[in-house]
Amino acid sequence: MQRIRLRYTKRGRLRFTSHRDFQRAFERALRRAEVPMAYSAGFTPHPRVSYANAAPTGTGSEAEYLEIALAAPRDPETLRKLLDESMPLGLDIVDAVEARTSGLADRLTASIWELRLEGVEPAEAQRAVDAFLAAETVEVQRRTKNGMRTFDTRGAVVSLEALPAQVDRPLDNACAILRLVVRHLTPAVRPDDVLSGLHAVADLAPPVPAAVTRLAQGLFDEESGTVTDPLAPDREADTAAPPTAAVNADAKAPEGPAA
Repeated sequence: MQRIRLRYTKRGRLRFTSHRDFQRAFERALRRAEVPMAYSAGFTPHPRVSYANAAPTGTGSEAEYLEIALAAPRDPETLRKLLDESMPLGLDIVDAVEARTSGLADRLTASIWELRLEGVEPAEAQRAVDAFLAAETVEVQRRTKNGMRTFDTRGAVVSLEALPAQVDRPLDNACAILRLVVRHLTPAVRPDDVLSGLHAVADLAPPVPAAVTRLAQGLFDEESGTVTDPLAPDREADTAAPPTAAVNADAKAPEGPAA
């Protein structure tokens, strides 16, 4: 059984797609692309697809990950193209590797997020960022299925910065851009929790909902302070591994009689 790991995006209006909606669209794409899926056992077999740390509904993302199991080997890049053509525009399959290592979910320990705050002056955003970073703890409340819960957002934020205003924007249309690196802790700290924390420490209140995009997620590198590509170990292992049966099919086929 071959396992393929995929990176996909949620762009534009498709950022409002729920995880369940994406699952339905992806399973339809598997059927359209005639992917030879492996299925679970039991009375109701279903395709063996594993999703890892999906972004909240309403947020865009350039770095969502899943893994599929195949009953017959396929070339990862060919499979990626077929699936991408079968998905709605905005839900794009942008990368594929054969799983040569274990523990993809264990390598998703942090995310890089970008928050676009329309109607907020960059200087105002910078003051809020400075106040947030100076605080030892920033507690916020969020309603969960078990009721209201209070937790600290400061401990999960590795870095937070306010980026300079874009020079191509109209002068009368303020906009601040926040870039932050957040560890995946329990309970999970989401970008909207950080916005609640900024409101708590500096009364930052954007007049319209923030446009949130996950730029990357992966293993957090303590030394460099960056988030690394979670598929890199599979690529590195793939260079040392023998080609799969799908790649060698032609080479192993018996030759026909000589003319």
